[in-house]
Formats: sequence, C-alpha cells, structure tokens
Amino acid sequence: MLQRLRAQLRRRFRRLQRTALPIAQAGIAAGGAWLVATDLVGHTQPFFAPAAAVTCIGVALGQKLRRVIELVVGVSVGVGVGDVLISRIGAGTWQIVLVVVLAMAAAVLLDGGAVIALQSGTSAVLIATLAPPTTTGGFDRMIDALIGGTMGMIAIALFPPNPLNLAHRHGRVVLGELAGVLRAIGAAVLERDTVAAAAALSRARASQKAIDEFKTALVTSAEVTTIAPIRWRNRGELDRYRAASGPIDLAVRNTRVLARRALAGLRDGEEVPAKLPAVLDGLANAVDTLRDELARGVDPVRTRALLRSAAAESDQLLTADDFSVRVMVAQLRSIVVDLLVAGGVSRSDALSALPPP
Repeated sequence: MLQRLRAQLRRRFRRLQRTALPIAQAGIAAGGAWLVATDLVGHTQPFFAPAAAVTCIGVALGQKLRRVIELVVGVSVGVGVGDVLISRIGAGTWQIVLVVVLAMAAAVLLDGGAVIALQSGTSAVLIATLAPPTTTGGFDRMIDALIGGTMGMIAIALFPPNPLNLAHRHGRVVLGELAGVLRAIGAAVLERDTVAAAAALSRARASQKAIDEFKTALVTSAEVTTIAPIRWRNRGELDRYRAASGPIDLAVRNTRVLARRALAGLRDGEEVPAKLPAVLDGLANAVDTLRDELARGVDPVRTRALLRSAAAESDQLLTADDFSVRVMVAQLRSIVVDLLVAGGVSRSDALSALPPP
C-alpha cells in the first residue's frame, strides 16, 4: 500500500510539474491585467480583466490565439446583452433565463465557438446577478476583457514553454505505442496465440487518443513558436515533427488493420509466413529509431535504412495465398511507406523502395 501511495504521489507531482509553467503564466497574467486595468486605465473593479487572462491561458494548453478572440467576443456579447436587457426588464428568474438564452444564441450566430457561447452566458449571468448594469459598465468590461486577453498573450510570449519538449513527449508516446503493437502482433503470430493477437488489436485501437493528443501538442507548439520570439529558432525542428505527424497517423491506422487481420488469420488457421514475425520486429526497431532521431533533431538516416531493409524483406512474404495473410503483407508494406514519408522521403520514392508485388 505504501508503494502504491508513493507511485500515486509521484504521478501527481509529475502532472504538477508539467502544468507548473501555465499555472505561473496564469498568475502573472491575472496580476498584470488587474494592475493595468486599475492603475493605468482607472477602472475600480475590473473583474473581467484577470478572469479573461486566466481563461485565455488555461491549465490545458492549446489553441490560445483563437481562445483569446473567442473570450473577448464572448465577454463583449454577454455583457452587452446583459446590460441592455437587465437595465430594462430588471433582474429575476425569468430575466436570467432570457438573458442567458439570448446572449448564447447571439454568440452562436456570430461564430459558433464553444468558448464564445459559454463565456457569453457566464458574463450575462454575472451582469444579471452580481454586477448590475451601469451607464458605462458594459464598455468598461469589454475593455477589461481585452486587457486580460492581451496580458495573457504577453505572459505566454515572455515565459513560453519549450515547444519541442511538448512535441518530444507526445511523439515518444505515439511511436512507442506503434512499436509496441507491431512487436505484440509479431509475438502473437509467432506463437499462434489468438488471445495475444486480440490484446494487440485492443492496444492498437486504444492508440487513437495518443495520436489526437500528439496533434494537439503540435498545434500548441506551433502557436508558441508564433507568438514567442525566443522560440522562433525551434520552428525548423518542430516542422519536422509536423511533417511526420500525418504519415505516423496513417501508419497507426494501417497497424490497426494489420492487427485485425492477424487475429482473423490465426482464428481461421491460415498459414503465416515464418519470416513475418522477424519483419514486424525489424519494423518496430525502425519505429524506435525514428522516435529517437526525431527527439535528437537529426535527419532520420538510420530510420530510412532500417525501413528499406524491412521493405526488401517483405519480398519474401509476397507468395502468401491465404486472404488474411495477403492483407497483412499489404498493410505491412503500407506501414513501411508511411514511415519512410515520416522520415522525410517523398511518397513516390517511398513506393519505389518496395519490391514489386
């Protein structure tokens, strides 16, 4: 029990360590927004300034530029609708219902973004309950939202995370899962173990979450290199990850099909080429090498060599007669092509690396 408690605490501290920078950014941006709104602009209670700063940064990274725009628009719409209606119809239960519905509907008509609609509704509620309208309140609050969004972006620009660390971390997860599934399929085929093959298929299907998180991480990293001058030098290395992400996604999808046909072939008692597990293991080694070379920021020369070797070895698998085995071989060849493209080879050159069927 003590060991489990320690492991849980380590996981929690690692999670806190990963989010420490955005938490600090949110605190700095909120304080800066309040300072600007009170001391420079002269607002007495600029609630929306620090709130906007925290919302536009968030603990979860991703799509900050769009979030700032949505937040400012959402606050403006919510405050505007709230001020106009509450000043005329008063506050109460049915008034709150009407104000929230109209504010969120107006936000959806303007853009349709989730942040705009939610922020509009929240702002309208605040106007209707805690911050009754004044003659200048709506305009001041829109300025506060703009100040908060601006301070949030300044905090990100001055104290940005390392975009490559984010790409490295998620890239290692995706490529590690891909290599693991390929080895699991090879082991199941070698042992003719349908239970292991089913487990490999389940693992392959569960990998979509890692792919989605990888793509989100790359979007976030690209935004950091756009708004933070000290991270502009990371653009070239990040571009290599971005170029590889699409082919890696295809390779993962083809691996799912490979796992499904491996399970079907084993259940149907099809004869699998003896060389297939070794080719799958070699392909997994190439994936590991791609992961390491991308993390080091070097041209994946060794990866391409291993993949071309796997392509040449697939020539010995083309004589298979059973349907599922033929599909497995076809998917294996597709995975080789996808990974060669991820390693910087054009698709036409990657296809030419395969032996003719």
